[in-house]
Parts: sequence; C-alpha cells; structure tokens
Amino acid sequence: MEVIIRKNAAEAVKLAAELIGKEIQTHPALTLGLATGRTMEALYAAIAAKNLDFTHVHTFNLDEYIGLAPENENSYRYYMNSNLFDHINIPKANTNLPNGMAADEKAEGARYEAAIRAVGGIDLQLLGIGRDGHIGFNEPGSSFGSRTRSKALTRETYEQNSPLFDDPKDMPMRAFTMGIGTILEAKRIVMLVTGTEKADIIAKAIEGPLSAMVSGSAIQLHPNVVVILDEEAAAKLTLKDYYQRVFEVEPEWKPYR
Repeated sequence: MEVIIRKNAAEAVKLAAELIGKEIQTHPALTLGLATGRTMEALYAAIAAKNLDFTHVHTFNLDEYIGLAPENENSYRYYMNSNLFDHINIPKANTNLPNGMAADEKAEGARYEAAIRAVGGIDLQLLGIGRDGHIGFNEPGSSFGSRTRSKALTRETYEQNSPLFDDPKDMPMRAFTMGIGTILEAKRIVMLVTGTEKADIIAKAIEGPLSAMVSGSAIQLHPNVVVILDEEAAAKLTLKDYYQRVFEVEPEWKPYR
C-alpha cells in the first residue's frame, strides 16, 4: 500500500485526477469502478476538465439506494450523470449502476457481478470511506468475501448522508453495494479521503488490524493500493513521516512531486 499525503484537499484531488487521467490515457478501454460522495464531486470536476477520451471506457459504481428511480435527484445514477457523465464523452450504455428499482434483489446482485465479469473485471477502483469505515455500503460486520448484494444501512450512515436529501426522512435505509470481495478483485485501487472528520477512521483502515468492523481495512489485503489523503485526514497516522519519505524517494512518484 502506498499512502500519499498532500497539503490540502485541493492538492489531494488534483493528484487523484492525475493518476486516473494517466490510466485512461494509457488504457483507452479502461474499466473504472466509481464512488460517490462530497469528496468525489471535486474529483469528477477535475477529471471532466481534462477533456479525456472516454469513448471506450466502461464504469461500474459501487452502490445505489434501493427504492430510488434513476431520475430521482438523490439517486446515485442522477449524481453520476450530473457530476461526471453529462460532462464527458462516455456512452451512457457503458455506465453501470445497480438498479435501485429491481424487483428481485438477489437477481440484481448476480446480474451486476456478471456484468463486471463480462468486461474482464474492474481495472481501477476508486474508493472513499465512510465515518464508520465502510467502503461502498459495506457496513460494519460485512464479510471480506461478500459480493454485490442489498444491505441495510447503519444509523451513522443515515446521519452522514441524510442531510443531502431535501427531507432527511426520504433517505432509504437499504442499498445495493458491491461486496468487499468484488472490490478486492479490482486490479488497482485508488482511495481518496480528505477532512478532519475522517482522520480517526482512515488511521484504523490503514494501520489498524484487519476487521469486519472497519470494512475499509480490507484494502490492506490488496497488492496495488494508493491512498491519497490531505493533511487533515492524515493527522492520526502513526507512520505519517515514513509515508512522506516514500513519496519523496520512490521513482514512480517523481512525475507527481
């Protein structure tokens, strides 16, 4: 795992956009796993500004609320269209999210897994992390071998996400999510985390024990992970100085210094 600490959120977002942009330029038919959330809004704006060619790119989002139609302003399909897909030249047929209106939830999870396999798997998976340590909507207690499925959301997730709804009571308490096992099959993972409120949980995910209670700690099992943090999010890391030194001396990071 590589941990890169940037001075502020803007610099962290810039680096993440550069890494993703380079992957798309190098691999025009890249399959991207995408995330949502406040941090990602700035990242998607930065990616869209690069005027990259997305003609042959495929995307798979981590999750979608159950019970929200794609045109609902609080659905993740609406979020992705308004924050990224409507601003790049990607064919909408190449963009994939779970169907929040699916009548058969088990079948929808299986369909999504099959769709990922059909394009050869995810090349680069983008992740954030929730305040309770979840990646996707893999809430505390999720199996590290889990696959795409429906999942009940915790009270903490509700408190974190419900202010984004006009009426917080409208937030669904269940969602589809890629499983941790699905996420770990991506060839590369880039995690972007910023802000003081994430300092405790990202320290647990990066440096703490592997634990189903912090599903984000599963990234420790992956052989090709880059975690990009701002100074605020990195404040609780024990090996902060070491991570800075690695970034300064490793040749692969020279273009980004």
